[in-house]
Order: sequence, then C-alpha cells, then structure tokens
Amino acid sequence: MSEAKKTTPHHHVKKEKVKIKVKDDSVKYYGTGRRKEAIAKVWLVPGKGKMSINGKSLLEYFCGRRTLEFKINKPFVVTGTAGKYDVVVQVLGGGVPAQATAMSLGISRAMIIANPEFKVLLKREGLMTRDPRMKERKKYGLKRARRAFQFTKR
Repeated sequence: MSEAKKTTPHHHVKKEKVKIKVKDDSVKYYGTGRRKEAIAKVWLVPGKGKMSINGKSLLEYFCGRRTLEFKINKPFVVTGTAGKYDVVVQVLGGGVPAQATAMSLGISRAMIIANPEFKVLLKREGLMTRDPRMKERKKYGLKRARRAFQFTKR
C-alpha cells in the first residue's frame, strides 16, 4: 500500500514553469486590461518575444486555441514589434476568452507607455477600447436575468 502512495498520477506532476529573467534596473512597461470579470496585469520587457501567463507558456495556458493566441498577439502584429518584447502576465478571474481579451488590452496599454506613437495604430484597430459589456444581474421572480419560469396553461 505504501508503494502505491509513492507513485503519483500524471495529472499531479508539476509542469515546468516559464521564467523570464527580469533585471530590476531594466525597463518595464505596465498595462492593465479588463474584460467581463477578468483582470490582466501585463508587464512588457524588451526581449525576444517570450510570453509567461501565470507562470505558463502561451501554448500551455490556452491549450492551442489559435483564435485566442491570435487575439493576444494582435497588438504586436499591428505595431510590427513581434518578437521584440517579453511579456509577463498575471491574469485572474473570468473565463479563458475574456482573459485573452483582457491581456490584449493590457499589452496595448503597456505598448503605448513604451512608445506613444503606437496609440494611433492600436486605436485604429480597436485595441484600445475596453469592452463595457457585463453580465446582467438576476431579477427577482425569474430564473436568470430575463429567463422566466415556464408558463403552464393548465
């Protein structure tokens, strides 16, 4: 029995965390992005294009969801700075697609601090606008915000 406890299932094995070494004296640009309930704190550091999201790589965090990866990389594509910045992101709350949009906004805001000339390009692509849509609150006497209980005639 003790031998069985020593072996751990593969889902308990810790994955290798992505560490981006940031010197304290190096230049860091910070931006915050929000979408629905998701909040992304983004730091841009001049580097080679590595991305760390909550200690995981981009592929590992989004499990190969290409549309979300494209959404995150769009600010770099628009400004032509792909591979010039390392990105460190701390994201919390919300669902995965909302987190991706929050990260995109955070990256865009940090890029403007890095180079104010990017603002026109990013604004033209709609990357500087925070999506204001939020979940509507549940109303009294209903199942959800607008969904009523099923009506029965008899």
